[in-house]
Amino acid sequence: MRALVVGGTAWHVVAADVDPAWVAAQVAPDPIEVPLGARFLSALADEVGAEPGVLDAVLVAPPVPVTAGLDLVEVAPGEHPRVIRALAHRTGVRVWTTPDADGLVTLGRGVCGRWEVAVEVEPAARGRGLGTALAVASPGLVPDGAPLWAQVAPANTASLRSFLAAGWRPVAAEVLFTP
Repeated sequence: MRALVVGGTAWHVVAADVDPAWVAAQVAPDPIEVPLGARFLSALADEVGAEPGVLDAVLVAPPVPVTAGLDLVEVAPGEHPRVIRALAHRTGVRVWTTPDADGLVTLGRGVCGRWEVAVEVEPAARGRGLGTALAVASPGLVPDGAPLWAQVAPANTASLRSFLAAGWRPVAAEVLFTP
């Protein structure tokens, strides 16, 4: 990762190898809105020589449930696009599927070493609550009950609804810059 912009209600952090005075000048017109706006993200991309990714909602998991209510089987990382993406952005990636392979969970360490999860539901299995069940089960997969984070593109409304229905709380928004 070359840079990160993360922000929430009335705050933001720009983590990049750029002059802080440059950042201050860029965000001066509206320091609450500008840091996650397209113009600033584009200017920062030019400064760091990396492309901004998607503006994601950052959610944090609720406490681990007493029972996940879902059987998951750990498997070796394979060629699934969700796993390939996780391997590119996280370390220590582990992967689970449902016994029928309709659901997939990837877990690994991402930004600042935090535990991050992504879930995927096969198209034929969508609309039946499996995404929510995967989001409910995911916190139980984290060693030592550490906090678990998910980044969800707001346009991925099915995923966002699943995480919210599972009790996850939105806490910020972020954009990662990669070479």
